[in-house]
Amino acid sequence: MTGRTGVPAAVASQRIAEEIREQILNGTLPPGTRIIQDELAEQLRTSRLPVREALRILQSRGLVTLRSNQGAWVTSMDMRECELSYKIRERVEPLLLAESAPRLSDDDIAGLARLQDRIEQAPGVEEFLVLDRELHWATYRHHQAEELASIVARLWDTTQHYRRAFTRLTGERRRWIIGSEHRLLIEALRDRDHTSAERILELHIRRTRVELAQHPEVFQVS
Repeated sequence: MTGRTGVPAAVASQRIAEEIREQILNGTLPPGTRIIQDELAEQLRTSRLPVREALRILQSRGLVTLRSNQGAWVTSMDMRECELSYKIRERVEPLLLAESAPRLSDDDIAGLARLQDRIEQAPGVEEFLVLDRELHWATYRHHQAEELASIVARLWDTTQHYRRAFTRLTGERRRWIIGSEHRLLIEALRDRDHTSAERILELHIRRTRVELAQHPEVFQVS
Protein backbone atom coordinates (compact mmCIF):
# COMPACT_ATOMS: atom_id res chain seq x y z
CA MET A 1 0.00 0.00 0.00
CA THR A 2 1.24 3.48 -0.87
CA GLY A 3 0.32 6.97 0.30
CA ARG A 4 -0.46 10.05 -1.74
CA THR A 5 3.24 10.51 -2.49
CA GLY A 6 3.64 6.96 -3.83
CA VAL A 7 5.88 6.01 -0.91
CA PRO A 8 5.00 2.68 0.79
CA ALA A 9 2.84 3.36 3.85
CA ALA A 10 5.23 1.61 6.27
CA VAL A 11 8.17 3.72 5.06
CA ALA A 12 6.05 6.87 5.14
CA SER A 13 4.91 6.08 8.69
CA GLN A 14 8.49 5.75 9.93
CA ARG A 15 9.47 9.01 8.21
CA ILE A 16 6.47 10.85 9.65
CA ALA A 17 7.14 9.39 13.11
CA GLU A 18 10.70 10.74 12.98
CA GLU A 19 9.49 14.17 11.85
CA ILE A 20 6.96 14.37 14.70
CA ARG A 21 9.55 13.04 17.17
CA GLU A 22 11.96 15.77 16.15
CA GLN A 23 9.27 18.43 16.63
CA ILE A 24 8.59 17.04 20.11
CA LEU A 25 12.27 16.89 21.07
CA ASN A 26 13.08 20.39 19.78
CA GLY A 27 10.14 21.90 21.64
CA THR A 28 7.96 22.76 18.64
CA LEU A 29 5.33 20.37 20.03
CA PRO A 30 5.46 20.69 23.84
CA PRO A 31 3.75 18.26 26.27
CA GLY A 32 -0.03 18.49 26.22
CA THR A 33 -0.22 19.65 22.59
CA ARG A 34 -3.09 18.07 20.67
CA ILE A 35 -2.09 16.53 17.35
CA ILE A 36 -4.81 16.80 14.69
CA GLN A 37 -4.33 13.92 12.24
CA ASP A 38 -6.05 15.62 9.30
CA GLU A 39 -3.99 18.79 9.71
CA LEU A 40 -0.78 16.79 10.02
CA ALA A 41 -1.60 14.73 6.94
CA GLU A 42 -2.25 17.91 4.96
CA GLN A 43 0.93 19.54 6.23
CA LEU A 44 3.02 16.50 5.27
CA ARG A 45 1.13 15.93 2.00
CA THR A 46 0.19 12.38 2.81
CA SER A 47 -2.89 10.34 3.68
CA ARG A 48 -4.23 9.74 7.17
CA LEU A 49 -3.14 6.08 7.23
CA PRO A 50 0.64 6.63 7.60
CA VAL A 51 -0.03 9.50 10.03
CA ARG A 52 -2.19 7.24 12.17
CA GLU A 53 0.47 4.53 12.12
CA ALA A 54 3.21 7.08 12.90
CA LEU A 55 1.29 8.15 16.00
CA ARG A 56 1.05 4.52 17.09
CA ILE A 57 4.82 4.22 16.70
CA LEU A 58 5.32 7.30 18.85
CA GLN A 59 2.84 5.98 21.41
CA SER A 60 5.01 2.85 21.75
CA ARG A 61 7.97 5.16 22.43
CA GLY A 62 6.09 7.08 25.10
CA LEU A 63 6.06 10.36 23.18
CA VAL A 64 2.37 10.43 22.19
CA THR A 65 -0.79 9.51 24.10
CA LEU A 66 -3.71 8.18 22.06
CA ARG A 67 -7.19 8.40 23.56
CA SER A 68 -9.98 6.33 22.06
CA ASN A 69 -12.40 8.45 20.04
CA GLN A 70 -10.66 11.62 21.25
CA GLY A 71 -7.39 11.94 19.37
CA ALA A 72 -3.67 12.24 20.07
CA TRP A 73 -1.67 14.43 22.42
CA VAL A 74 2.03 14.90 23.10
CA THR A 75 2.62 12.97 26.31
CA SER A 76 3.16 15.02 29.46
CA MET A 77 4.71 13.97 32.77
CA ASP A 78 4.15 15.05 36.32
CA MET A 79 7.02 15.35 38.78
CA ARG A 80 6.59 11.84 40.16
CA GLU A 81 6.67 10.26 36.70
CA CYS A 82 9.75 12.22 35.70
CA GLU A 83 11.48 11.38 38.96
CA LEU A 84 10.79 7.69 38.38
CA SER A 85 12.23 7.95 34.86
CA TYR A 86 15.41 9.43 36.29
CA LYS A 87 15.61 6.72 38.96
CA ILE A 88 15.43 4.11 36.20
CA ARG A 89 18.13 5.96 34.28
CA GLU A 90 20.37 5.93 37.35
CA ARG A 91 20.22 2.15 37.34
CA VAL A 92 20.18 1.18 33.69
CA GLU A 93 22.38 3.82 32.07
CA PRO A 94 25.54 2.75 33.92
CA LEU A 95 24.81 -0.76 32.62
CA LEU A 96 24.76 0.54 29.07
CA LEU A 97 28.02 2.37 29.71
CA ALA A 98 29.52 -0.85 31.07
CA GLU A 99 28.58 -2.59 27.81
CA SER A 100 30.40 0.03 25.75
CA ALA A 101 33.29 1.38 27.84
CA PRO A 102 35.77 -1.52 27.38
CA ARG A 103 35.50 -1.08 23.60
CA LEU A 104 36.08 2.69 23.55
CA SER A 105 39.33 3.47 21.76
CA ASP A 106 41.79 6.22 22.59
CA ASP A 107 40.42 8.10 19.57
CA ASP A 108 36.88 7.68 20.88
CA ILE A 109 37.89 9.16 24.23
CA ALA A 110 39.77 12.02 22.59
CA GLY A 111 36.56 12.73 20.67
CA LEU A 112 34.66 12.91 23.95
CA ALA A 113 37.06 15.57 25.22
CA ARG A 114 36.58 17.60 22.03
CA LEU A 115 32.80 17.30 22.41
CA GLN A 116 33.06 18.58 25.96
CA ASP A 117 35.06 21.56 24.70
CA ARG A 118 32.16 22.35 22.37
CA ILE A 119 29.62 21.92 25.18
CA GLU A 120 31.48 24.46 27.29
CA GLN A 121 31.42 26.91 24.38
CA ALA A 122 27.76 26.29 23.45
CA PRO A 123 25.98 29.67 23.37
CA GLY A 124 22.44 28.53 24.11
CA VAL A 125 20.20 25.86 25.60
CA GLU A 126 19.29 24.14 22.33
CA GLU A 127 22.88 23.64 21.23
CA PHE A 128 23.79 22.47 24.74
CA LEU A 129 21.01 19.86 24.73
CA VAL A 130 22.08 18.50 21.35
CA LEU A 131 25.76 18.28 22.32
CA ASP A 132 25.06 16.88 25.78
CA ARG A 133 23.03 14.05 24.23
CA GLU A 134 25.73 13.51 21.63
CA LEU A 135 28.42 13.18 24.29
CA HIS A 136 26.54 10.66 26.41
CA TRP A 137 25.56 8.52 23.44
CA ALA A 138 29.14 8.63 22.19
CA THR A 139 30.13 6.88 25.42
CA TYR A 140 27.56 4.16 24.61
CA ARG A 141 28.50 3.83 20.94
CA HIS A 142 30.06 0.35 21.19
CA HIS A 143 27.33 -1.32 23.20
CA GLN A 144 25.93 -4.65 22.05
CA ALA A 145 22.71 -4.43 24.04
CA GLU A 146 19.98 -3.12 21.76
CA GLU A 147 17.11 -3.76 24.16
CA LEU A 148 18.88 -1.88 26.94
CA ALA A 149 19.76 0.98 24.58
CA SER A 150 16.11 1.22 23.50
CA ILE A 151 15.03 1.64 27.11
CA VAL A 152 17.61 4.38 27.68
CA ALA A 153 16.68 6.16 24.44
CA ARG A 154 13.00 6.17 25.42
CA LEU A 155 13.85 7.66 28.82
CA TRP A 156 15.97 10.38 27.19
CA ASP A 157 13.21 11.26 24.72
CA THR A 158 10.31 11.35 27.18
CA THR A 159 12.18 13.61 29.63
CA GLN A 160 13.63 15.96 26.99
CA HIS A 161 11.09 18.76 27.50
CA TYR A 162 11.69 18.86 31.25
CA ARG A 163 15.45 18.80 30.78
CA ARG A 164 15.10 21.81 28.45
CA ALA A 165 12.86 23.74 30.85
CA PHE A 166 15.17 22.97 33.77
CA THR A 167 18.27 24.02 31.82
CA ARG A 168 16.65 27.33 30.88
CA LEU A 169 15.61 27.88 34.47
CA THR A 170 18.96 27.19 36.10
CA GLY A 171 21.16 28.70 33.37
CA GLU A 172 24.89 29.19 33.69
CA ARG A 173 25.10 28.42 37.41
CA ARG A 174 24.70 24.70 36.64
CA ARG A 175 26.81 24.54 33.51
CA TRP A 176 30.14 24.41 35.32
CA ILE A 177 28.89 21.52 37.49
CA ILE A 178 27.76 19.56 34.44
CA GLY A 179 31.09 20.29 32.73
CA SER A 180 33.04 19.09 35.76
CA GLU A 181 31.06 15.86 35.92
CA HIS A 182 31.56 15.26 32.21
CA ARG A 183 35.30 15.84 32.60
CA LEU A 184 35.45 13.38 35.51
CA LEU A 185 33.58 10.80 33.43
CA ILE A 186 35.92 11.25 30.47
CA GLU A 187 38.98 11.03 32.73
CA ALA A 188 37.76 7.78 34.28
CA LEU A 189 37.18 6.33 30.81
CA ARG A 190 40.66 7.48 29.74
CA ASP A 191 42.14 5.74 32.79
CA ARG A 192 40.12 2.61 31.99
CA ASP A 193 38.58 2.90 35.44
CA HIS A 194 35.17 1.70 34.32
CA THR A 195 33.79 1.17 37.81
CA SER A 196 34.42 4.83 38.67
CA ALA A 197 32.97 5.90 35.30
CA GLU A 198 29.74 4.06 36.07
CA ARG A 199 29.51 5.65 39.53
CA ILE A 200 30.18 9.14 38.15
CA LEU A 201 27.43 8.65 35.57
CA GLU A 202 24.99 7.43 38.23
CA LEU A 203 25.69 10.47 40.43
CA HIS A 204 25.47 12.78 37.39
CA ILE A 205 21.94 11.54 36.67
CA ARG A 206 20.93 11.48 40.34
CA ARG A 207 21.94 15.09 40.92
CA THR A 208 19.74 16.24 38.06
CA ARG A 209 16.83 14.25 39.49
CA VAL A 210 17.27 15.81 42.93
CA GLU A 211 17.50 19.32 41.51
CA LEU A 212 14.49 18.82 39.23
CA ALA A 213 12.42 17.87 42.26
CA GLN A 214 13.09 21.35 43.67
CA HIS A 215 11.42 23.01 40.67
CA PRO A 216 7.77 21.87 40.36
CA GLU A 217 7.12 24.76 37.97
CA VAL A 218 8.99 22.82 35.28
CA PHE A 219 6.08 20.36 35.16
CA GLN A 220 3.33 22.89 34.56
CA VAL A 221 1.85 22.34 31.10
CA SER A 222 0.79 25.60 29.50
